[in-house]
Amino acid sequence: MRQPIKEANIVQPDVNIVKLVLQDRMRFEASDQRGATAMLDAAPPGGEGAGMTPMEFLLAGLGGCTAMDVITILRKQRQVVTDYRLEITGTRAVEHPQPYAAIIIRHTVTGCNISEEAVRRAIELSVEKYCPAHVMLSKAATISTTFEVRSEEPVLATP
Repeated sequence: MRQPIKEANIVQPDVNIVKLVLQDRMRFEASDQRGATAMLDAAPPGGEGAGMTPMEFLLAGLGGCTAMDVITILRKQRQVVTDYRLEITGTRAVEHPQPYAAIIIRHTVTGCNISEEAVRRAIELSVEKYCPAHVMLSKAATISTTFEVRSEEPVLATP
């Protein structure tokens, strides 16, 4: 009897499926395979601005991708992060279809004795090694990154 051939080390591509359903005018509800949902809408006058535009979602996806990398790396380095925020600014080209020409990602990390070198290295690893959104979008737009570390004193318990 023949045994089925086992194909070793074949990597299946990671496939994500997102469905969009028209809700009203230009507002769509997006849902993923796990049931998470998000609202997309056009800005007025075409839409009501009830959700992010698709282009804003691209920026949110880029920010979320790098932020999850950075916070994971900082936690592994035992950095005590008490607040972490990103601001992603996308400047679009003047001519249609107006893709992003430049994107600036600003990380603000707050915590107790946070090492600036640890933050710099975590961002560098995300950009160069881990964040597929950054790799993909950097082929179409210039992406620059800045960061700020804010110090916060540890809270001492009072008896």
